Amino acid sequence: MSVPEDEERLLPLAQRWPRASKFLLSGCAATVAELATFPLDLIKTRLQMQGEAALARLGDSARESAPYRGMVRTALGIIQEEGFLKLWQGVTPAIYRHIVYSGGRMVTYEHLREVVFGKSEDKHYPLWKSVIGGMMAGVVGQFLANPTDLVKVQMQMEGKRKLEGKPLRFRGVHHAFAKILSEGGIRGLWAGWVPNIQRAALVNMGDLTTYDTVKHYLVLNTPLEDNIMTHGLSSLCSGLVASILATPADVIKSRIMNQPRDKQGRGLLYKSSTDCLIQAVQGEGFMSLYKGFLPSWLRMEDTSLHRDCDL
Repeated sequence: MSVPEDEERLLPLAQRWPRASKFLLSGCAATVAELATFPLDLIKTRLQMQGEAALARLGDSARESAPYRGMVRTALGIIQEEGFLKLWQGVTPAIYRHIVYSGGRMVTYEHLREVVFGKSEDKHYPLWKSVIGGMMAGVVGQFLANPTDLVKVQMQMEGKRKLEGKPLRFRGVHHAFAKILSEGGIRGLWAGWVPNIQRAALVNMGDLTTYDTVKHYLVLNTPLEDNIMTHGLSSLCSGLVASILATPADVIKSRIMNQPRDKQGRGLLYKSSTDCLIQAVQGEGFMSLYKGFLPSWLRMEDTSLHRDCDL
């Protein structure tokens, strides 16, 4: 039943434009969460780049001789060598990324749920539809946000480049976008998009499926009720599964995005995602695909805790 035009004007903005309002609210929530957890993301990226075997082809002795550091030592090293505020280096494009990703994912998921899949006759939304819709929404949102993710990863490595005596690539966020665009064109802004959307699909699949399964199991088979304790335990499990599934794609994505490029914008280390995967496993071992796993998992908990708000 449609609302008369005069009455519609009196409705709150959230009711007049529900999807736009949800987009803005999701973006604001993502921005706050991003600021709080960004140091974990920076540490994760630095860990993913440690011991990159493909750099040997370029004679990068500085990176080869760098000692391996775990999560805590990496964090302390950044603070001691670069300064405390460098834990937030690259946070601006990260905020841009989360606004685009969270908003795009939200709008896509809502459209799929209401228009494409729809609810069953008993108004129930099956788990399999939620999983497929979440994966598709994650892929769309991540594809749209890829340029911001690319800039974020490269800016996160600028402090390391300075310590190694290398020239900085960017003067700031907007210079980074402009430089990447001028050197590689529009396609340059989507470098690494394949492993990026693979990661998004795997995160959403593992996250949604595990969260709902664990929560339903706890409510039905334990004395726990549907409260903050149940949500916390479900988030812990879903973040773990999502991290196990998605970390290899995340490592590949970060390395492809950060690799040096020629004047035509082509990567000097990796020809493709598959090539990066093969070089990492052959040169560093299978477990190299799980570098940065712990900070990734810890950060994933925040994403899981916000699911009921987002999806």
